[in-house]
Amino acid sequence: MTAAPEMTVTSLILNASPVVQAVMAILIAASVVSWSIILQRVGTYRRADSLSRQFEERFWSGMDMRQLYEQTNHQPNPESGCENLFRSCFQEFQRLRDKHADAEAIMQGVSRSLRITLSVEQSKLEAQLPFLASVGSTSPYVGLFGTVWGIMSSFLGLAKVQQATLAVVAPGIAEALIATAIGLFAAIPAVLAYNRFAAQSDGLLSRYEIFAEELSSILHREAHAGR
Repeated sequence: MTAAPEMTVTSLILNASPVVQAVMAILIAASVVSWSIILQRVGTYRRADSLSRQFEERFWSGMDMRQLYEQTNHQPNPESGCENLFRSCFQEFQRLRDKHADAEAIMQGVSRSLRITLSVEQSKLEAQLPFLASVGSTSPYVGLFGTVWGIMSSFLGLAKVQQATLAVVAPGIAEALIATAIGLFAAIPAVLAYNRFAAQSDGLLSRYEIFAEELSSILHREAHAGR
């Protein structure tokens, strides 16, 4: 009696129907891209947090703002949101002051500069998060489509044989379930990473907004003191 060939995950994937293989390939590609984004975002948030903390320490150390501005212009850290806010804001402050604008016009320019820079920093922090959200929400359904297609193909093949046995049905159902497993494998890390990164992004943006408010108050006093 000839032994049935051993079923392995690799053999099931290689022998799956073209549609199921296409679904698996899409999900694996989505998973690879998700992990590359996750690793890149981890580094981005860590650097943004560390550099912003370092800049805030320098800012509140009592250093003259003009001296600090010159230093940051000479050796900028584009990944520090607080530094970017200070640099763009103080540049606008100096530009309007050199033009002898009144205090209200200066503060309007400063507020506009802060809003624009905050928007830019928010875009940088939230970059690629929509892709993770899409992978997390759609991958299970894509995997389910592969599963339904595989099971449907198995039952269509079952209708063509005289005697239905588990050995006939099992490979098709097993390959179909692998599609669901790959879909979950792609979705779960993407959802967890998205939630974590969204929280980190909100935390950093809150810090940037607080720093922007404090900076605006300092410059407001400076603008009126110079009149």
